[in-house]
Amino acid sequence: MLKALFSLLFVAFIWGSTFPIQKIVLVGVSPTFYIAVRFFIAALVSYFLFGKGNVKYGSILGTLLGIAYTTQTWGLTITTSTKSGFITSMYIVFVPVFAYLLEREIPTIFQIVSFFVASLGLYMISGGIKGFNFGDFLTLICAVSFALHVVLITMFSKRVKEVDLLFPQFLVVGILNLILNVFWKNWNFTLPALGSAVFTALAATILAIYLQAKYQKALGNNVSAIVFLGEPVFAAVVSYFMLGETMAGKQLLGAILLLISMVFSSLERVKIVREANQKGRDECEDSL
Repeated sequence: MLKALFSLLFVAFIWGSTFPIQKIVLVGVSPTFYIAVRFFIAALVSYFLFGKGNVKYGSILGTLLGIAYTTQTWGLTITTSTKSGFITSMYIVFVPVFAYLLEREIPTIFQIVSFFVASLGLYMISGGIKGFNFGDFLTLICAVSFALHVVLITMFSKRVKEVDLLFPQFLVVGILNLILNVFWKNWNFTLPALGSAVFTALAATILAIYLQAKYQKALGNNVSAIVFLGEPVFAAVVSYFMLGETMAGKQLLGAILLLISMVFSSLERVKIVREANQKGRDECEDSL
């Protein structure tokens, strides 16, 4: 159990560390071309590891993931990596919204409260209406896209194996961003950007997903979601040491509110799972 916990905590650290790293290497580099290179590398490696997978479901997920990473990386060139890390993590709060719209899962009071607390936290960490820049808006779109991506992965993984969703998903992200870069018209690429693309493709994409698939089952989805709350925290810590980024008191309070909202949302889902498991055990005992 401890091995699973630390493995997923390591995944959260990898994801969090990518924010300041990409912030550094993206200076003068096209975000869309960078993402295309990253995901073409991930697609190539995943093809040799898992095969071609399911094209239909993978393409749908790849389109959403492409939007998420494009808006996140583009937004990162405008806003700070610390704010980007916290705003991106709001996807945990948006998940119940799409779960209701797509699977008619009615949100609980805890989830509704979490949404409003998260909105207040977003307002504060962005510095209010005046401080909310275009980069923050792009990152918010990223969070919404990630949330929809998570819900659809749950739906599609019930129909096909999870590994069947990897290669086509990564390939679509790469193709989508390559097409977008034709309009972006910036083909500048540096050696540090290539190094970052390789690192994020292997560590933050393939390795992270492998560890997630292997150990998330041991902890359960809801406990794992709580562990992943460490991602924005790691992003803030690494950004402080690498970029010297700090947050004002109001922004720090907003970050705390975001964490509280995500914990509330996750704990409520843990409660639901426990109640379902207890009901299952009671039914088994009754049948005996």
